[in-house]
Amino acid sequence: MNTKVIRIEERQGAEAAIREAGEIIRAGGLVAFPTETVYGLGGDALNPASSRKIYEAKGRPSDNPLIVHIADMEALAAIVKGVPETAKKLAEAFWPGPLTMILEKSELVPRETTGGLDTVAVRMPSDKVALAFIRAAGGYVAAPSANRSGRPSPTCASYVAQDLDGRADMILDGGDATLGLESTIVDLTVKPPAILRPGFITGEMLRQTLGRVEEDVTLFSADSGQAPKAPGMKYRHYAPEGELVIVRGPAEAVTAYIRGELAGGRESGKKTGVIATDETVAMYEADVLRSVGKRTDAAAAARGLYRILREFDDEGVELIYSESFDGEGVSQAVMNRLLKAAGHRVINV
Repeated sequence: MNTKVIRIEERQGAEAAIREAGEIIRAGGLVAFPTETVYGLGGDALNPASSRKIYEAKGRPSDNPLIVHIADMEALAAIVKGVPETAKKLAEAFWPGPLTMILEKSELVPRETTGGLDTVAVRMPSDKVALAFIRAAGGYVAAPSANRSGRPSPTCASYVAQDLDGRADMILDGGDATLGLESTIVDLTVKPPAILRPGFITGEMLRQTLGRVEEDVTLFSADSGQAPKAPGMKYRHYAPEGELVIVRGPAEAVTAYIRGELAGGRESGKKTGVIATDETVAMYEADVLRSVGKRTDAAAAARGLYRILREFDDEGVELIYSESFDGEGVSQAVMNRLLKAAGHRVINV
């Protein structure tokens, strides 16, 4: 398969490119497309064969559910068994945007799309290219992140091509993702609703809209043996090729520990890297140093995390140490992704 890459810009020809991408989906093909969170690998959500193609292209376990992307509220009613008031409130507050809701699926949605579950994950992205593409594709696009399973999610088209060249029919290049982390996922099939994956729509924001909202116990723990109800719950995700270790504790103890480990890494001949902040990056001596920005700017850390992990792979880094980013709100989402990327390897100092 030859993967066609089309740069989408505010120019003549963009509509034609999106229309062509939509035709590929309707014909059962795959298209990688931009969203405000990360790039997605899209197929027809109502076509079992398309969903199977997505799993095959990514090398993704077939019990890991896909998210169905829609472009308007009218589309929601057809794929769920009734739209509860909780969903209506969240949609009014946060759609279009980086929020995925889990609801009881209708018979229209094949189990190939839902990972064999009776529930379906649904979101309406805010990216204009994504919305136009979804409409051109028929209104229902199943899309996990557009990367090989387990690797850091792509926030630009070049990393999509690195993973999926020859595996997708087309890549719509819409530039860099503005947020950089996947959507928040909230399960509305349980009472009270439960956050299954943290993101830019924070727990506090959800509680302001719905009242009581809980957090799934697996958010910051090692993978369980249960079937995942949402993407990112069970399997190792977002991982660089090198070994990633998170160091948690008081700032001075963290920097001292990492400095000592870097010295040992150099002695063993391993290429080393550090994920730090603007306040601490100059304290380290490693082959590759990366700052996620100011420690107080969690949104910047979110935007840069996957790019940094990819850059470590580009540089052939074998041993990576990261400062921890514990906190509330978006910091919680950053730490969730780091823990998954590290396979929950954490050193407490």
